[in-house]
Amino acid sequence: MPGEPKPTVGLFVTCLVDAIRPQIGFATLQLLEEAGCVVEVPQAQTCCGQPALNSGDHRDAAHLARQTIAAFEGYDYVVLPSGSCAATMVHGYPELLAGDPDWAARARAMAAKTHEITSFLCDIMGYAPRGQRLHASATYHDSCSGLRELGIAAQPRALLAHVEGLEMRGLPGNDVCCGFGGTFCVKYSAISNAIVTEKAEAIEGTGADILLAGDLGCLMNMAGKLHRRGAKTRCFHTVEVLAGQADGPAIGEDAP
Repeated sequence: MPGEPKPTVGLFVTCLVDAIRPQIGFATLQLLEEAGCVVEVPQAQTCCGQPALNSGDHRDAAHLARQTIAAFEGYDYVVLPSGSCAATMVHGYPELLAGDPDWAARARAMAAKTHEITSFLCDIMGYAPRGQRLHASATYHDSCSGLRELGIAAQPRALLAHVEGLEMRGLPGNDVCCGFGGTFCVKYSAISNAIVTEKAEAIEGTGADILLAGDLGCLMNMAGKLHRRGAKTRCFHTVEVLAGQADGPAIGEDAP
């Protein structure tokens, strides 16, 4: 409503976005500002602790959870362009710190205001992109953590429906793991490769120009396999298309 203060958002960029694909962070920032938020990127942020948590290193994961909570608890919302990192904060932090009387309530409060970007735009802000055009066909992979832990499925598709000229094509097995799984692809590389091979075959079978998803780790895994197979499918994070930033090199492509 006019005159109401804009919500403050702490943008958690994620490690992979910061190191590999910063434009995803900038696209997320653009969308949040278009939705009417005041956005800050706390400089104290590092890793959310997901790799440590998934590897059973609960001590270091809890340390990173406390560090993240301290950096972000002053904002109305915490928003991430990653379902897996968001799920770590929403579900992992309260479990990790449940036995710590100084941090348990703070972890629950952090979890309650933490959202994956497409879910936040749709479910909290009621945002829809305007004036975006992309004349291409695309298919969508539902990454495991976002889908199963946060219920993210309809939201990205609803947002993408506002992009003029974008033809969405169904992906057989869209809700099946791509084989990345963080440290899983390192510990069980042969199994991971078999899974992503099936995923790549399904993606190619759609004939879509573009593959979209909401987690950079999954996108890197699928883009790598598609490239090695000689596929022409280009891979982008959903927010890059929503922000009109899919006119440059795709994930895994060299800049001209």
